[in-house]
Order: sequence, then structure tokens, then C-alpha cells
Amino acid sequence: MIHFKRLILITLIAVSCQSAGQLKIEGSINNSIKEASAAETTPQSDLIWTIEDSGNDSDLFGLDSSGKIVKKVAITNASNIDWEDLTSDKEGNIYIGDFGNNNEKRKHFRILKINHNDLDNDTAEAEIIDFTVPKKKYSKDFEAFFLHNNSFYIFSKETKKFITLKVPNSPGKHEAVLRSDFNLDGKNNKITAADISDDGKSILLLNHDKVWKITNFKNDDFFSGNIEALPFDHNSQKEGVCFKDSTSIYITDERNGGEGGNIYTFKLN
Repeated sequence: MIHFKRLILITLIAVSCQSAGQLKIEGSINNSIKEASAAETTPQSDLIWTIEDSGNDSDLFGLDSSGKIVKKVAITNASNIDWEDLTSDKEGNIYIGDFGNNNEKRKHFRILKINHNDLDNDTAEAEIIDFTVPKKKYSKDFEAFFLHNNSFYIFSKETKKFITLKVPNSPGKHEAVLRSDFNLDGKNNKITAADISDDGKSILLLNHDKVWKITNFKNDDFFSGNIEALPFDHNSQKEGVCFKDSTSIYITDERNGGEGGNIYTFKLN
């Protein structure tokens, strides 16, 4: 028994020291979560929150940094049409972006607000914020958003020029406002997740092999700022990103066969 426990300890130490390019593997996400589609932390909790995307149950998961499921909250009044990203506010409320649209035919999108008091429960009812794309704009696939100054900024997932929509953080039905369109340099630029720092001064846009860090922007003209591409030297289906602190971030990727399904940390330059 002593030797067995020692073997487990050695294995855990080895896993915690693994790296994938410049990413450090913190832990392996519980096998019951096959498609970790987001990552979000709140000031009131040490957990890393995640969701699964379309075709899965309407559950919000709280993980520790090793990937163990510590909390599971079932959302009782909203199905998982295509959940893609998470964001939160200073009170610790969590918002689920139900706006995935792979065939680009979806007309109605929504954001689900989960009250921070309900995160201690096993079930919760969501407050629903509905939106449509602006008139005369084609339907897009969206996988990334964050909350800034009480508005959501939602990024389309495209190879070249992508759009940013702005939606107010208030229940009801809204027509999104087109805030900007922008073309990132290089290839493989499809944005799969986003986050903004607690002080509102730094933005992260995630891709499978890099993260873009945006700083020194004015108001919500985000692409007026400095844009720095930070490569991982590692390519997988990365779907979740959030700040761990001011100098490092958490990243999650989806499991593909025997690869992925991890929580990583990455040091920002």
C-alpha cells in the first residue's frame, strides 16, 4: 500500500511538471467532460468554470486546477443549443454564451446569466439575454466573448476578417450593434475564446496555437491598441482561456483521442 501511494504521488508530480511547448500542464480534465469549451474564474472562487458545447447537457462545471470536478450546476430552464464561452462580472455572476453557429444559419442567439448565489446549488435557473445580428448582416459563428463596462463583446470565428458585436447586459431581446471588424495578421486566426483582465486594460483572444494580447486601447475601440501574438509552440483544439493573474493565464483544450483534455497555464510576456 505504501509503495502504491508513493507511485501515485510520483505520477502526480510528473504530470504537474509536463509541458507542451510553452504551456505547462496543470492537470487532466475529468474524463466525463469530453469537450471543455470554455474557462472562467471569478474573484469569489478558486474554481475554474467550464462547459461543454452543442449536443451535451446543460451543465456548468467547477474544476480545481488539477481538472477534478468540484461542482456541477444543472441549468434547468435552458437547453444547450451550442454553448461556447463563459464570462463573469465583479459580483461573481457567470454568463454562458449560447451563440455557436457552425452552419451560420442560426438567427437567434442568447446569453445565460447564472446568479453567483446559485453556484453553490446543484441546479439553477438562468436569466436570459436574447440577441440577433445587426440588420443587413449575415449570420455568423461565434465562440468568444467577454463583459466590459456592462456590455458583452462577441467575436465571430472566421479565417480572415472577423466582426465584433456589442450587446447590453440586460434581460430581454436586443439587436446587436456592429462595433468593429478586423483582420489579424498571419494564418490560423479563428478565435475560439476571449477574456479581459479585471482592470479592463488587457484582452486575450485565443486560437489553437497562440493567444493575442491586446493592450493600450481606447474605450472599446479594442483594435486601436497594441496587438501581440504569443505562440504556444503547441497545436490542439484549444477552446477556453481566462486570466489566472496579471502575468499568467489558464487555457483548456478539448480531448481528441489520447491527446488534449488538459488545463494549462501560460506565462504572458
